[in-house]
Amino acid sequence: MRILLLVSRLIVGSLFIVSGLIKANDPLGFSYKLEEYFAESALNLPFLEPFALALAVLACLAEVVLGFAVLFGGRMKLATWALLLLTLFFGWLTAYTATCDPNGVYSIMVDGQQVERGVTCVTDCGCFGDAMKGSVGRSLTPWESFSKDMILLVFIIPLFLLRKRIEWNGKSDDMILLPGALILVAFWSWVFTWGGPVWFTLIGFLGYLLIKRFVQGAKAEWTAAAFIAILTLIFTWYNYAHLPIRDYRPYAVDKSISEQMRNAKPPVNKTYVSYKNKTTGEVTEYDSSGPYPWDDDNFENVPNSTRIVEIEAGTPSQVQDFRLSDAEGNDLTVGILDEPSPVLLVMLYDVRKADTSCLPAIKALVDEAYKKGWYVYGIAANDFATVEEYRHEQQLGFEILQCDEKTIKTAIRSNPGVMVLQQGTVRGKWHCNDVPSFAVAAATMK
Repeated sequence: MRILLLVSRLIVGSLFIVSGLIKANDPLGFSYKLEEYFAESALNLPFLEPFALALAVLACLAEVVLGFAVLFGGRMKLATWALLLLTLFFGWLTAYTATCDPNGVYSIMVDGQQVERGVTCVTDCGCFGDAMKGSVGRSLTPWESFSKDMILLVFIIPLFLLRKRIEWNGKSDDMILLPGALILVAFWSWVFTWGGPVWFTLIGFLGYLLIKRFVQGAKAEWTAAAFIAILTLIFTWYNYAHLPIRDYRPYAVDKSISEQMRNAKPPVNKTYVSYKNKTTGEVTEYDSSGPYPWDDDNFENVPNSTRIVEIEAGTPSQVQDFRLSDAEGNDLTVGILDEPSPVLLVMLYDVRKADTSCLPAIKALVDEAYKKGWYVYGIAANDFATVEEYRHEQQLGFEILQCDEKTIKTAIRSNPGVMVLQQGTVRGKWHCNDVPSFAVAAATMK
């Protein structure tokens, strides 16, 4: 029984720590995922959308603190109840994601009339999302995420049922659990190609050992929980106030947007059509790529008989929605991505919500960039009337192009944010709070 509890504590504790830190590394991105779930066309909880960021931070905090609590043996009644409920909730959420019908509809009342609208299916639960895509190459499917939660539940149930046997660690427990957990965290860090969780766990363990030395009894458990909570909040705040420490997205520094577009492969399909022989009445299906009797008067096409079969799956590009167009509707994407000179992009997913505190620094950067012959564009998702109003109001001397809002949010977790491109490769990215001088931006060129 002791071995079962130790194994369960190691697996659950290490996985919750890493899972929470990956979310805390990109709290804004996690909040965007929660907004997708809260949408009227998904879970129909739009009143929660304004609280998405706060809930995202709370979820990150809960996962990390609970992960350490399981390893330390602190407040196990509270910790195991929280673990069980949290895992059951995420299990339900991933099952909902997996069973969502993309062709489904829901009804709402608009001006007294019942209107049907399409359901929005969230294709990625956000558990590891960008981290899986940026390291393993793809995210978990909804059913894989559900399976992961159910496997995790298998290890949580023994902890919940036998929680009275788990006490605040003694020396022997620490000698097994702390090194073992560190090894597992290092393994997950290797999978996700990021050493951050290892360093965070080390700091957490050192703080815990110091607390045990100077604080006794129940106070030590609460002090350790408070220490981990503060450490997590500081880490989360840093990633929110700047940019994620580990950028897993396809627009990370040194990623080539152009190359990712070129590497995309469309699926290979085969089309079949059916024709009826007027003389015999026989219906035959033909491969449309080969000879078929389309010009034979003795044959007639069978209505609605065309079918398309995918014979080879394609490889979609994660940057396929990076499309930049001007007010006249001209697509400038290729020209900007092919430009050998540096291109400075000021990215605003919504000009109405943009932080204006960094605009003086952005204007200074833009002025210097123009003097050195750089190209400068603003990128926004708003309509051009709103964009022009904002541009004149803020006295911005550069053209603002249009791009998809989700794409801008994916490219940079700041509104506004600054990105430098050169021949389609991202050379630098900065948060509104970290707008660089021209010298710093120019130093990124290769």
